[in-house]
Amino acid sequence: MKKIPFDIVGFDLDGTLLDTSGDLAAAVNHTLQIIGRPAFTVEEVKLLVGNGARTMLQRGLEKTGGCSDEMMKRYLPVLLKFYEENLAHHSEAYPGLIEAMDELHARGVTLAICTNKYERFAKALIEQMGLADRFDTIIGSDTMGPGRSKPHAAPIEEMIRRCGGGRAIFLGDSINDTMAAKNAGIPSIAVSFGFLMQPVEDLGADLVIHHYDELIPALENWPQA
Repeated sequence: MKKIPFDIVGFDLDGTLLDTSGDLAAAVNHTLQIIGRPAFTVEEVKLLVGNGARTMLQRGLEKTGGCSDEMMKRYLPVLLKFYEENLAHHSEAYPGLIEAMDELHARGVTLAICTNKYERFAKALIEQMGLADRFDTIIGSDTMGPGRSKPHAAPIEEMIRRCGGGRAIFLGDSINDTMAAKNAGIPSIAVSFGFLMQPVEDLGADLVIHHYDELIPALENWPQA
């Protein structure tokens, strides 16, 4: 058995750990229905995700008739309330994830989450999915304060600090993920099965995987520090 040369493996949440598109779509479409706008398909909502709920709603409004500051102020709380009450009806772990996490735990690797979802939502979702005991820390978009979410280095650096330090790597499905890792000076892996807004090869990750079955071999064969 080859050694894994990392102490910490960090994960983005939406589109990386979990396919949350069904629940995100339900929240967006609930809000659009109240406004009188047309609904999105789940696949269309995936293209809205990546920078938090505010950006998701803003993109949705822009695509269905326009967005204003007044609309955002009025309807973002509507979306957030619905989503908070319906976090995990349709969300599910990507194939192979649980097995990969089990193997990482068995090898003594610490796991963490760094997401652009609000921290309270991320923690509640992970708890409702029965995964809370698998992660040493969860960093949300608001954890580090205004203007310090991914792609800022601060969330990744705090994730590493909370996990006790050591060599870390980060997995994600967006440019925010790979840039946050780069800004924090650690390598990154992009997952091709996430909520991609551009070709996965354009994310600038050090490696791309297409299934969680590939994660352990990829880490085992990573160049030693």
